This record gives sequence, structure tokens and C-alpha cells, in this order.
Amino acid sequence: MDDENAIEVFGLYTLPESVFDEVHTVMSEDVSELTTLFKVLADPLRLHILKVLEVHELCVCVLITMTDYKYSALSYHLKMLKDANLVGSRRDKNFQMYFLTDFGRLLLRSIKKEFQS
Repeated sequence: MDDENAIEVFGLYTLPESVFDEVHTVMSEDVSELTTLFKVLADPLRLHILKVLEVHELCVCVLITMTDYKYSALSYHLKMLKDANLVGSRRDKNFQMYFLTDFGRLLLRSIKKEFQS
């Protein structure tokens, strides 16, 4: 390691200045969107909703029947999933249909791939 371009940390550890600068830049980045995404994914009901929408797009009435949640509670969770761009919706006559977005599908595939036994 080139001592001229090294930064001493706590007098015991040296780090190349370029690495120190890069680490400092990364630590200064705004990670609020990623934090929000992880908060959305941290709820078991929302994960179940994502997984069932992977099977098929569904009307909210099916989700109500399957979960025994009230419409208002499901609406809250679906809004969080929509805000995170994981779920989309469309009107089909009298029904609001929910489906996975491309991002939602990609994320679920990635999670499954990493957590397969």
C-alpha cells in the first residue's frame, strides 16, 4: 500500500485514500427508497399478496376472502405495494384487478433464487 495516499483510521488501520473517498460517497447516498422497499417487504401479509399475485392477477374481493382482512386493511397494504411499484391495478368492469409489475416479478424471482434450498 502506498503510504502517501493512505488514510490512517484510529491510528491502527490504514486505507487507500481512494477507497476511503468511495466509502464516504456510498455512506452519503440517499437510501430512503431502498429503506421503504425493505419496510414494504417486511410485512408477511404483503409478501403473501405478492406471492399470490405471482400465480394470477386477482380481484381484491378474492384477497378479502382468502385473508379475512377487511377491505380497508387490504387497501392499505395494496397501496403500499403499488407505491413501491411492486403491484399494479386495473379496472375490469366492476372489479379492481391487481397484478405484479415487471419489477415485482423480477424481485420475487430474485428472492426465490437466493433463498432456494
